[in-house]
Amino acid sequence: MYLWIKALHVVSIISWMAGLLYLPRLFVYHSDAELKSIQSETFKVMEKRLAHAIMTPAMVMSWISGLFIAIHSGFYSENWFKIKFILAIFMTVFHFYLLNLQTKFNFDNNRHSNRFYRLINEIPTVLMLLIVGLVILKP
Repeated sequence: MYLWIKALHVVSIISWMAGLLYLPRLFVYHSDAELKSIQSETFKVMEKRLAHAIMTPAMVMSWISGLFIAIHSGFYSENWFKIKFILAIFMTVFHFYLLNLQTKFNFDNNRHSNRFYRLINEIPTVLMLLIVGLVILKP
């Protein structure tokens, strides 16, 4: 059972990360689209489906399976895991920030430039590198 949950965790993380990397990229292009245009409306559908049908369920499964693994393996008491846990919280906060931005786009209330979205698109990459480094190296 443990290995199945571990596999579920890996798949969930991959799905979650794909969304965290792709949604800000959609925002880059959406921010350049004219309000109420067909292109803008298409981006709204894409962003909503990505955020609510893929990213959020993947995030929930990542947390459930990850906490199971941490408890089952005893990792929760190790220092590297405590740092990883804090970084996963930052990733979750970023996830909800993206959901907030998606809602603003949905109501044609975007206040940021495509440059802003290009910059925040790097946040999940940095978090991912740090988390994967901690998990593999266990310093």
